[in-house]
Amino acid sequence: MLLICLLAFAGAVRAQSQLLPGSCNFESSTCGYSSEPDSASWTLHKDGHFVAVEAESNAELDLGSGQGAEPPTEIAGVLISPVLEQEEWSCLRLVYQITETGSLEVLRRSEGDSFDKPLWSSQTSSESWVISSVDLQNTTEPYRLVMEGRPALRAGSSVAIFEIHISPGYCLDCDFEQPHLCGYKNQWNANVNWYVGGGKIQLLHNNMPHDHTYHNKTGHFMYVDSGHARTYVEVAKLASPMTTAPMSGCLTFQYQRNEGRGNLFSVYTRDRLGQYQELWRAGLEDQEEWGEALGEWIPVQVDLKAPYSVQVVFEVGFNSQTGGHIALDDISFSPEFCSTDTEPTFDPSIANCNFELGLCRYTQEAGSSWRVVSVKPNVFRNGDHTTGAGSFLLAHSRLGPSPTYVSRVLGPALAGNMKYCLRFFFSLRGFNQTDQALAVYLQQHNGGQEQIWTQGEKSRGVWIAADVSFQTSQSAKVAFVSTCRSFWDCGSVALDDISVSLGDCELTAGSSSPPPPGHCDFEAGLCGYSQERERDAADWQRRRGPTPTSYTGPRADHTSGLGYYLHMEASPMLPGQSARLLVLLNEEGQETLLWQQSGEQSIAWLRGQVQYQWDTPHQIIFEATRGSSVRSDIAIDDIILQGGPCPGVKVKASTVSSNEIQ
Repeated sequence: MLLICLLAFAGAVRAQSQLLPGSCNFESSTCGYSSEPDSASWTLHKDGHFVAVEAESNAELDLGSGQGAEPPTEIAGVLISPVLEQEEWSCLRLVYQITETGSLEVLRRSEGDSFDKPLWSSQTSSESWVISSVDLQNTTEPYRLVMEGRPALRAGSSVAIFEIHISPGYCLDCDFEQPHLCGYKNQWNANVNWYVGGGKIQLLHNNMPHDHTYHNKTGHFMYVDSGHARTYVEVAKLASPMTTAPMSGCLTFQYQRNEGRGNLFSVYTRDRLGQYQELWRAGLEDQEEWGEALGEWIPVQVDLKAPYSVQVVFEVGFNSQTGGHIALDDISFSPEFCSTDTEPTFDPSIANCNFELGLCRYTQEAGSSWRVVSVKPNVFRNGDHTTGAGSFLLAHSRLGPSPTYVSRVLGPALAGNMKYCLRFFFSLRGFNQTDQALAVYLQQHNGGQEQIWTQGEKSRGVWIAADVSFQTSQSAKVAFVSTCRSFWDCGSVALDDISVSLGDCELTAGSSSPPPPGHCDFEAGLCGYSQERERDAADWQRRRGPTPTSYTGPRADHTSGLGYYLHMEASPMLPGQSARLLVLLNEEGQETLLWQQSGEQSIAWLRGQVQYQWDTPHQIIFEATRGSSVRSDIAIDDIILQGGPCPGVKVKASTVSSNEIQ
């Protein structure tokens, strides 16, 4: 059964003066929330005022997925909200608990969209109720909230929701008048910490007569003082909820401060990797302008650019027990920047290029020999990375003008004082000294340069993914440099699918939200796909590296060049036998052919696209059929399902045997 701890804390969570539709405390009903048919049931517990999906309660469900299918390890309960219409930005605060092993995910379902949009998820179990905040972006389209709980199929596993609390505004907004403190949390320190002040409570060292919200003693605020400081540097940190949507605008707050020479008050952002970036620091001029003797609240406005998830951290440091105090109140956020002179968030996608239409915004230095080329798909050599039959950037160092060859291609200028993630694919051939084959530099406008990446892999002749995180203090360009020391060390370097985004590469790689249904790169398993053992003569095999038979399949996976893909080995099969891979559920049991390809297609990864429309829950089936030859291997990787029309033009690969670059 569900373990309930610290219920008294959760019971103290009260609704604010204005709650939006979709809010529910589950005291007497589910407020229009209902379990989705064909999923495990969420149960309303009358004695505890919460809803839960539990492995034991749903033990009698038919959890099989067909004869011979792998047994499931969890059950899924889907809780659907009534239709919501919220044209303004709002904040969802969720009080929940995961007991033993399981997960909880919040998604948004809009009419007409093919897939639910993931907003937030957690797999962290707890012995008490946990509060999390989810930003709900403004929209003119009606939608439903989807709460998907997945407890493991073991005794005691459950996922429960105590309260769904939706209020207008941003999750960063807080006046500290509610017991949940808007999800703001103190990072515990043995000696100095942030506490709730006000509410007619008399405090030691308290010469702060009124809060800012109500300007009286009944209102609340946060404060920290130096009375218990013990070491030379004592630090107290108050952290906001982690943002869950890109945000840019003006952050406003009010503070009081005394003994300015005995404390430091700063505001930072902290990303999911724990990396800090300072936004603002209090100075003595603030006190002198407003006057500390009057105990007035000092307003602060600071521009915030958060294109990825961050927390806002209010940090106070003391150097002694006489360091005074800091008080904080009325934090708010506006989508408009504080100053009309503030530049909008820089869009790094100007540096993206797949070379299908030329060099994009990339340029070459004099004497460089990078050129856009394409390779016809064949059984001896890979094509480009994007489609297998498109274009990429190539530098052949043996064709250079001198034995000590250097070839450089530059990207567009990137804004300074930003953190970036550079992703690209490269392929090397013919090099002996591969540490000199390819390097990436940051080139400043004054001519200075800094190496941020160099290649250490062997010349494999396959597309390998590279991720590079870097930060610039000033505007700079990314430079790809191919080098060889002598004629005998030279070879060819290929580049494709360059992309630049804001933030550390690990932030995206470690995203807490799972991919939408059907997406799979096979790096961590089959992503919910299953083998159809009843009709199959063989199985799809998860493989890494080249196939067992030469020139019958890929030399590496498509995702990174070093990972996994799915492969059908033809050798043990008879002509006409097949392997089928399934996902999701087909209510009708009828099959419709959506796409097919046959014949020799080369060893390159080729992109297949199919556009279709289906109005009921359905199943996607990948079927590989062996031909007349034992060389009839087939492989798939990087399955992506997305709503709307397929982008670009479908590329049809032709059967060729030449190794011509055109």
